[in-house]
Amino acid sequence: MGDDVYVVGHKSPDTDTVVSAIVYAKIKGYTPVTQGAINEETAFVLDKFGVPVPDDLGSAEGKKLVLVDHNEASQAPDNLDKAELVEIIDHHKMNFNWPDPIAIHVEPVGSTATILAKKYKDEVAKDKAMAGILLGALLSDTVIFKSPTTTEEDKSVAAELAKIAGIDDIESFGIDVKKSKADIAGKPIKDVVMADFKNFDFAGNKVGIGQTEVVDINDVYNRASEVMDFLNDLKEKEAYEMLIFIATDIIKEGSELYYVGDKAKMEKAFNTTVEGNSVWIPGLMSRKKQVVPVVDKVF
Repeated sequence: MGDDVYVVGHKSPDTDTVVSAIVYAKIKGYTPVTQGAINEETAFVLDKFGVPVPDDLGSAEGKKLVLVDHNEASQAPDNLDKAELVEIIDHHKMNFNWPDPIAIHVEPVGSTATILAKKYKDEVAKDKAMAGILLGALLSDTVIFKSPTTTEEDKSVAAELAKIAGIDDIESFGIDVKKSKADIAGKPIKDVVMADFKNFDFAGNKVGIGQTEVVDINDVYNRASEVMDFLNDLKEKEAYEMLIFIATDIIKEGSELYYVGDKAKMEKAFNTTVEGNSVWIPGLMSRKKQVVPVVDKVF
């Protein structure tokens, strides 16, 4: 391993987390790695611009690390406490503690890709592939600018990246990116729920929140019983206080929330009446901005 510095995103890697690791590693001369297999969307973006998939990090023990797109201990590499942490670049709320002072760059924008595209504008301008994958990551995390996490900076950065990458129609490219993993037919339900899944510690309570994005919510409705069976089994096996699975329809711009746990907490968090094991919330697109804060608050 030597003096290599590894740049790694969160567990259950999404496009923003993988692309951010690749881009920052290339700019700094570091090594990009992942925590687990990439999803179809990320594979689509990397393949389109001819960028190879990073290797898996494995254990963090004894390694120098930069964390991108996360700072929660539950999403970080195994044995992080036995690693040397160099830096964090993120766009999520801070829930972080470390015994040594380190460099931390956090901004309230729609993606970590946005931060890197702004900070390293000159480098990105010279590299079509880098600009292309950053644009794919930005559009993924902002759900083609439909997520409430989207800022005007995200939109202006996306326009610049599109010019460099040779993308004439940003929205059309974004739809292609999102569609690449939207088909859940035939996938094992575990893969659907866990593909974009994060663990959280809310006042000492273990809470898991997964999300999938589809172009037709009926694809999820048709598998609702499978979803609930999986969530109930996972809660029992892994001792979760609550599990939530967000099925987001990017066309209708809303989400069906499936859950196991305290019904009263769900109703209070989302200011609604819950019938059965799920509820449709119009306009809900973002786990980071519309789910995590309100669930955290009720705990």
